[in-house]
Amino acid sequence: MTENRPLNTAYPALSREYKADFTVSPDYKASLPDLQNGPASLIVGAHVMIQHVGIHNFRLPIRYRTREGGEIALETSVTGTVSLDADRKGINMSRIMRSFYAHADAQFSLEVLQAALDDYKGDLDSMDARIQMRFSYPVRVGSLRSGLEGWQYYDVALEVIEQAGKRRRIMHFDYVYSSTCPCSLELSEHARQTRAQLATPHSQRSVARISVEMVGPDRLWVEDVVDLCRRAVPTETQVMVKREDEQAFAELNAANPIFVEDAVRAFAQELLADQRVGDFRVMASHQESLHSHDAVSMLVNGDLFAQGSLDPNAFASLAHAR
Repeated sequence: MTENRPLNTAYPALSREYKADFTVSPDYKASLPDLQNGPASLIVGAHVMIQHVGIHNFRLPIRYRTREGGEIALETSVTGTVSLDADRKGINMSRIMRSFYAHADAQFSLEVLQAALDDYKGDLDSMDARIQMRFSYPVRVGSLRSGLEGWQYYDVALEVIEQAGKRRRIMHFDYVYSSTCPCSLELSEHARQTRAQLATPHSQRSVARISVEMVGPDRLWVEDVVDLCRRAVPTETQVMVKREDEQAFAELNAANPIFVEDAVRAFAQELLADQRVGDFRVMASHQESLHSHDAVSMLVNGDLFAQGSLDPNAFASLAHAR
């Protein structure tokens, strides 16, 4: 049987009314508990260094310069992290946001991004730090033959990292294109020529992620990377299409059949020729219409993107979805 006990009358009566006019005094603020800046005795688990701790996907509008000298405001997702020494409990994560917002109204440049990194690295007293900005960048493109125009959107991430005192600037760029299988093209032509049999080669939407270290004094614009990718693999998916454009696209694909191995090497050839590009990585996924699996490839140049273990979701993330 449950025993009913009287309430402890000594327990204080707490207000359930929110006081919007309450003012935080300096003394009251100083009295607030701050567990993240507590002593090492509060650490849970192993007393080891953490390489990355911070915030992911806080969003705000940022103004970007275009290659033509204009300006465009884009919703931007920001990730900011710092390293944490083994004897420190945690970080004040709001300082990363406050440091970034202090520069958010300036027209974006890599210098602004690096200034924000300097601020929150100093505020949090960390050795290493990283900041990344992700956005969808629009470029107006024309159709192949009809004269129509539309907006192509490119997934872009700009990143500044500082590790062991060395700072590096990185751009990640996704390029979506059509890949026609060279083998399937030849087999289709064989059927036409030897048996008068109509056949079509298989082709599929494909995605390449180009990650480049930006080096030297000259700026590498997003539009420059668009041009670079189109030179390497000209079969970019189309925005505005009429019948004459669809026919032209079929001809363009037939003129540029490509295996996934060819694709990463074609991108690499263009990247190696650009003096503004240091280390780079090219990942490509041809999302097969013939097979129930994808054809994938990765090419790395330099130490920045070198990796022994492969992220289980590395190629799965190469998906073009809107």
